[in-house]
Amino acid sequence: MKKLLVCLGLYLSIALPYKAVSADETKPAVDEARVEAFINKVYKGLDFTGHDRLSYFVFEKAYRGYLNLRNAGKLNTDKEILSVCDFNLPSTEDRLWIIDLATGKVLFNTYVAHGQGSGEDCAESFSNNFNSHQSSLGFYVTTDTYCGEHGISLRLLGVDQGFNDAALDRGIVVHGADYVSDKFISGTERLGRSWGCPAVPDQLKLPIINAIEGGTCLFIFHNDNKYQKTAYWLNKKIDHLPEMSMYDAIAMPHAKPKCTKYVIEYMHGNRVDSVKTIPAAE
Repeated sequence: MKKLLVCLGLYLSIALPYKAVSADETKPAVDEARVEAFINKVYKGLDFTGHDRLSYFVFEKAYRGYLNLRNAGKLNTDKEILSVCDFNLPSTEDRLWIIDLATGKVLFNTYVAHGQGSGEDCAESFSNNFNSHQSSLGFYVTTDTYCGEHGISLRLLGVDQGFNDAALDRGIVVHGADYVSDKFISGTERLGRSWGCPAVPDQLKLPIINAIEGGTCLFIFHNDNKYQKTAYWLNKKIDHLPEMSMYDAIAMPHAKPKCTKYVIEYMHGNRVDSVKTIPAAE
């Protein structure tokens, strides 16, 4: 009997510290796994032929915000265009991607300028303030066009409060500029800089503006800690994933998983950066 009590005490000392996890507690993790798997599927389906590959790290953040804005009714769902400026890259690289999510095609991959106040070749500081001449991070919704100092230009509505919501009043727009060119780089070893606008090559301004005007999503990103931790659209929980027939059940938000785990590959360039394994829902 004494031996039995000792064994029972030992069992309880081991078992009691561990708490059973309920289905309600595991649901957020499973939901997040489905979101990550879906975004990974979308990324793998993109056709970067003839273009540099946008890093998965940046695309994943851009697409999260895109989905949240779409779900909030702030985007034109008839025009599934996502534009991404990766300001982690120097100005001498093609750091603007314009992606047609409906077809998976990269429409443009080209130069884009940052603001004079943000840095020389590399953008290092950002502001939402008037007369800062700095670029502003975050998500934008494209609106209408007008003819201004740089010819046809596209107005941008900044939707990240505190980061870019002064964009309309500051006159932050997409426009063409002759200082966004190989010729300018050859003389200065960097692009020319704007007063905060994401300026594009002059010869591409019309096709780019035509592609992205009218309620599409533009994302300007940099590894800024404050932005990544506090920006609303980037960190908001994704409530709904679009139903896309080109993806299988692993990416569908309400479908029953057909596997026991998700294996998610994070890409950088053409190489796998890391692999994450997440259990599927029971």
